[in-house]
Formats: sequence, C-alpha cells, structure tokens
Amino acid sequence: MQHDKLCYTQPEVEVIEVCRVAELPPGEAVRVATVDPPIAVFHTEGGELYAVDDTCTHQDASLADGWLEGCTVECPLHASCFDLRTGQPSGPPATKPIRTYPVIVEDGVIRVAYSEVAC
Repeated sequence: MQHDKLCYTQPEVEVIEVCRVAELPPGEAVRVATVDPPIAVFHTEGGELYAVDDTCTHQDASLADGWLEGCTVECPLHASCFDLRTGQPSGPPATKPIRTYPVIVEDGVIRVAYSEVAC
C-alpha cells in the first residue's frame, strides 16, 4: 500500500484564562464565549475540572446551562448526556461526541489549552 502524501501538522494551541478556581464552585460550569466555538468548563463535585465544546451536537443548546452529575453533563434541551472525560454521548438523541480540551491550573487560575484540533 502506497501513500502519496502524508501531512502531519502541529495544531496551534491558545491558552485561554477562564477564571480562578475559587470563582467556580464544585457542581458548576462557566461558558467561555471568547473562542469559536465556545467552550464550557465544569468543576465536578469531586473536584475535577473539564473543558468541552459548549454546544450540544444534537442541537445548539449550551451545555454550560445543563445539569452536571459526576463526570456527565445533561443537555438542557433534549437530555442528551455527554461524558466530560471523553466527550462521548451516552445515548440519543445526540450521536456525535463533543470535543474535549486540556485544563491547566496554575496559581489558582483555570486555563484551557484550546485548539481547533481538540483531544
């Protein structure tokens, strides 16, 4: 098998400052609209931080407005659920995953490593 051209590019990464950890209580989320598409950062009751695309892949609802339980967010529009660790939907109506992004915490500040090519 022959490949004519293989192109490997390193995606550009932009580190976005979101907020201080103290400003995002466990069980809450914040929407970051300074990037396109917007992202949502979730702080679970267990203390973990996750960043994902904010828009549900089923319809255009904001996942930051959804319900957080463990590492799962439920879309407020049609109840699609997504695993924040992988972005995978757990059942219909959504069938496509959401993108996930690395979260960095330095000096009490939450930052997200955002790129157009996500994890």
